[in-house]
Amino acid sequence: MTFYDDIYPFYPLQRTSFTFSGRLLTIALVFLVLAASLLLILPGIRGKSRLLWMFRIVLSFFVGAVIVALNFTCDWAEARMTTTATYKSFSSAVVNAEIGVHVGLYGINVTLKGAPVLQFNETIDYNEMFTWHGTIEEEYEEALEKGLPNPILYIAEKFTSGSTCGLVSQYRLSGRYASATLWSAFCCWLLANVLLSMPVVLYAGYMMLATATFVFSSVASFSTVMDAPICVFHIGGDSFHTRYSHSFWLAQATGLLCALIGLLVLILNCVMPEKMREAFSIGGLEEEDGEGYLSSLLLDGVTTSPTGREEQT
Repeated sequence: MTFYDDIYPFYPLQRTSFTFSGRLLTIALVFLVLAASLLLILPGIRGKSRLLWMFRIVLSFFVGAVIVALNFTCDWAEARMTTTATYKSFSSAVVNAEIGVHVGLYGINVTLKGAPVLQFNETIDYNEMFTWHGTIEEEYEEALEKGLPNPILYIAEKFTSGSTCGLVSQYRLSGRYASATLWSAFCCWLLANVLLSMPVVLYAGYMMLATATFVFSSVASFSTVMDAPICVFHIGGDSFHTRYSHSFWLAQATGLLCALIGLLVLILNCVMPEKMREAFSIGGLEEEDGEGYLSSLLLDGVTTSPTGREEQT
């Protein structure tokens, strides 16, 4: 123990609790940079259209960033509790710790934090990620070789194919379908933004409704796991099971927002189409075609002859 600085063998680095994913940080930075670059054109827009453009950019990029980020979050479902449990195999030592399980579309994140953090001359603050898109059994075997604490190994074992709970097959399928529908929603979101910049606002509203449909489909896909028989985790003298968490409710809220935007665009396009075209800066297209230009020349029934003299028609 002294050689490893009070850290158990086969585990050379102390882990910290799950806080923020590097992928989520990258997604947030990319969308923030894109939004900021588009907001730079606001000073060149006149009148009330400036506020509308700013609102469109902020709202649109928020929806897009959320849809992409939901693929990589680890809190579609979670469970946590504070209990007393055995710490290591072949040892009678027990620790008082907070145990957390965070379920995403690609895997689970298990955290173990001591209460207090320092026990047995060791900082008990673990964070382990297990993915089921590869072979979770291999990651479980690596965890055994590292000598991870018993609570983490117990939860990871529940998600192996040999477990009677069958959690890995349920979450793998539901996560795969939920991720596929979220990427489909992202494609619909891209098309909606393209159509909003063209004189086809009505179809942009349809694409926003399609975006909401795919987001709701991802929520429904993940819900199938929660409707399955509940697998209860027993650690120490306590038990707990997973429940819906932040990403699940955020996905529902995003779907409702997309549906509201789509319906609002369709209704306003039917009630006041000219105002909608003016609001999206496409109201002047008809005046710039051939007929519009000719009608401006024929204003008040006056034309200009080739010699430069005005003649009455």
